[in-house]
Amino acid sequence: MNLLRRVLMAGGTALPLSIWSAARQPAKAATEPTVIRATSRTLDIDGRAATVLGLLRPDGGHGLVQQPGERFRVRLENRLPERTIIHWHGQTPPFAQDGVPDTPLPLIAAGADRAFDFVPNAGTHWMHAHVPDQEMRLLAAPHIVRSAEDARADRQEVVMMLHDYSFTPLGEILARLGAGGGAPHAAAGNPHGGMSPAAAPHGGMPMGAADINDIDFDAYLANDRTLGDPEVVRVERGGRVLLRVINGAAATVFWIDTGRLEASVVAVDGHPVDPLRTTRFALAMGQRADLLLELPGEGGTFPILALREGARERTGIILATPNAPVARIAPEAESAAPGFDGRQELRLHSASPVPARRADRNLAVTLNGGMTPYVWSIDDRPWGRHRVLEARRGERVELTMTNVSMMAHPMHIHGTVFQVVGWGSQRFVGARRDTVQVPPMERVTLAFEFATPGRWMFHCHHMPHLATGMMTEFVVAG
Repeated sequence: MNLLRRVLMAGGTALPLSIWSAARQPAKAATEPTVIRATSRTLDIDGRAATVLGLLRPDGGHGLVQQPGERFRVRLENRLPERTIIHWHGQTPPFAQDGVPDTPLPLIAAGADRAFDFVPNAGTHWMHAHVPDQEMRLLAAPHIVRSAEDARADRQEVVMMLHDYSFTPLGEILARLGAGGGAPHAAAGNPHGGMSPAAAPHGGMPMGAADINDIDFDAYLANDRTLGDPEVVRVERGGRVLLRVINGAAATVFWIDTGRLEASVVAVDGHPVDPLRTTRFALAMGQRADLLLELPGEGGTFPILALREGARERTGIILATPNAPVARIAPEAESAAPGFDGRQELRLHSASPVPARRADRNLAVTLNGGMTPYVWSIDDRPWGRHRVLEARRGERVELTMTNVSMMAHPMHIHGTVFQVVGWGSQRFVGARRDTVQVPPMERVTLAFEFATPGRWMFHCHHMPHLATGMMTEFVVAG
C-alpha cells in the first residue's frame, strides 16, 4: 500500500529524503573543510509537528560520510539560539577537539563556529551534542568513515540511525522521576544537564528489580521516521547490503531484527569482529553494529526492525527490491521483546585484538543509583563531587566496573578504544569498543591505553542518568 510521505523541514526548506544515504559525497579540495551546521528542523511524527535539532551539511545531508584516507576537516557552525558543543563519538581526536563543555574549550556561542582537523578512525561512528537535553532533541547525526575494504567491496551501504523522542521537557521529566538531592540536572546552562525535551517516567512508580525501562517515549524513530511512514530503501535482487546501525537513543536499548535475512555482524562500534551469524542483535545507547546482509535472487520486501527492549514498541526501515510491494507494519508487536542481559558480548571477538600485555594499572569503580531519589553516579559520587581516575599515556589500564544498581548502564570512555576482557569472573578476548553495556549486578572488565594526555570523560550514555551525575573523568598525564 502507499505510504504517507513526511516533509523534513530546516529553516523552512524541504530536505531530500535521502539525507541518511551512505553513498559517496561530492569530492572537495584537500584543504577545504566540510561545513556542518547545528540547526533546528521540523519532523512530522505521526501527524504531530516536532521541532528538533540536527547536524546538517549545506546540501541538506545529515552528518558526514568520509572516504578512505580523508582527514576530518570540519567547520562546525552553530545556527542555534543557544550554546552547543559536539562530541565526535568513536573518534580519538586531540584532547582540545573532543567536544566536551569546558574540557578544555567552552561551548560554541550562538552564531559562532569552530574548526576541527584530525585523522579519523574508520568505521561506523556518530556525532552528537555533549549536552543531554540537546542530544535528546536529536542534535546528532551519523559519521561514517569508509575503509579501503569498504571502497573495494561490491555492496550497497545503508545507514539506520535510531532515536527515542518525547515532547516533554527533560527538567519536567526528571522532576517527575524524583531527581534532586544535589543532582546537577536543574541548573540551566549546566553543560551536562538542563531544561529541554525528553520523556515521560515509566509507570510513575519506583522501579523494582524486574524493570528495564525507566522512561517511556512518545515515539521511536529510525532515520527520523516511525513505522507509520518508514524509510523504504531500494536494493538489488541478489545484492549485498552493509547495514550500519547506530543507536542514538537517549534511554532505549533496541534489538535489531533482520527477519527473513540472516545477518553477519562484522563490526561493533566501528571495529571488526569475527563474523557472528544471527537474526537478532541488541544495541545499547551509543553503540553501533555493521550487519552484512545477502538478498535473495527473487527479491522482495525485507523489514529491518528495531524492537524496544522489554516492550512492544518498534521502529525500523524497509529494504525493498524494484517493484516489490510495501505493506504497512504495525508500530507495536504482538508481544514484548525480551530484556537484554548483555551476554551476547561473550560471543563477540575482535578480529584485531590488542596485544596481550600485563596491566600497568588496575582500577575498579562501582556504578550506583536508583529511582528514589532519581540520582545516578560512579562510586556513589555524582559529577561535581566525582573521584578522578588517573592514568599515564601509553600504560595498559584494566578497569573493572561493578554495577550495584538495578538498571543496566552503557558505559562510554572518551579518548581511547578499549577491549572487553572480562565478564564476571570469566576472562576472554572480546570485542574492541568505545561503549559497553554493564547489566545489573554484573562485573565487566576493560583493557585500554590512552595515546594522548588530557581529561577524558567516562560516563553512562543513558542521558537522564548522565544528567543526574553518572560521569567521572580520566586525567591522563604525559
